[in-house]
Amino acid sequence: MPCSAVTLSLATIAAVVSTALLAIAFSTDNWVRIDVKRTRLAEKIRDENITPEELQSNPIYYSRTEGLFRICFPNDRPKGKAIQAQLYLSPTETYCMNIDYYLSGDENSTADFTPDEHTKLYMGRGMICLFILAFVFVFIAFWTGVAGCWRRSSGNITATAILMLLTCLFSAGGMGLWHGVEYYETEKLTGSNYFKDWPQPLKDHSMYYLDWSFYLSWLSVGFSLVSAILFAGAATCLSRENDKMAYAQNQYFMTVYPQKQPGYAYGYAYPTPYAYAAQSQQYPYNY
Repeated sequence: MPCSAVTLSLATIAAVVSTALLAIAFSTDNWVRIDVKRTRLAEKIRDENITPEELQSNPIYYSRTEGLFRICFPNDRPKGKAIQAQLYLSPTETYCMNIDYYLSGDENSTADFTPDEHTKLYMGRGMICLFILAFVFVFIAFWTGVAGCWRRSSGNITATAILMLLTCLFSAGGMGLWHGVEYYETEKLTGSNYFKDWPQPLKDHSMYYLDWSFYLSWLSVGFSLVSAILFAGAATCLSRENDKMAYAQNQYFMTVYPQKQPGYAYGYAYPTPYAYAAQSQQYPYNY
C-alpha cells in the first residue's frame, strides 16, 4: 500500500476525532465541577452572619457544573425569585443559567467593573472567538483535504496540514485564555461570588475540580496537532509518488529516432526461383 494512502487515512481519522472532541467540549457544560456539601455547610454557616435566605438563593452554595456558556445545577437549584428568573431547563434536563459576556454593547453594564474584571471579561470573549476560528479553519481544511485526495495534489494536502496546524494553535490559544479566566476567578478577583471572598465554611465543604469537557478539549488540541503532522507527511509521500509516476511515464514514452539504413520488405529479402525465371524471360541474351 502506498505511503500516502496510509498516512492520509490516519491524518483524516485524527482530524475527525479532533473536530468531534472540540465540538463536544465546546457545547457541553462540564468544564468545572463544584460539589457543595449543603447539609454540613448549613450547620457551620450560622457563625458567618449568613441568613437562611441567602443560603437558599445564592448559587455559590449549590453544587454546580460550569461550561463556556452556562452554569448548571445537576442536583438542587437556587430558590430565590431573582435567580429563578434566570434559570431555564437545558436539553439535558438540567436547570442552568447563562454566563454573561456583555455583548449587547451597553457600556453602562460594565461601567463599575474593576480593571481585573475587565481583563477577565476580555479574555472570556477572546476565548470564545479563538474556538470559533478553530472551527472555521477545520471547516476549510475539510474541503482542501477532499480536493487533495481527489486530485492527488500534494499542494492541497500541504494546505490542509497548515490549516490543521492553525486549528491546533487557535484551540490551544482558547484553552490558554480559559486558564487565564479561571486564574482570575479563583486567585485575583474579589467579591462575594469569587473564591477569595467565599466564607471559610463554604471553602471547607466544597470540592473544586476539572471535569471531562476540559480534558476533551485538550485531547482535541493534541489530535489536531497529530493530524497536521500526518497531513504534512502525506503531502511529502504524495509528492514523491507523483515524481516516480512521472518518471515512469517518461521512460515508457521515450522517443524512438528513425534509422538511416532502409529495411527489407517481406518476400524480397531473398530472390525466389520465380524471380530468376522472370528475369531470364525479360533479358534472353543476357550472357
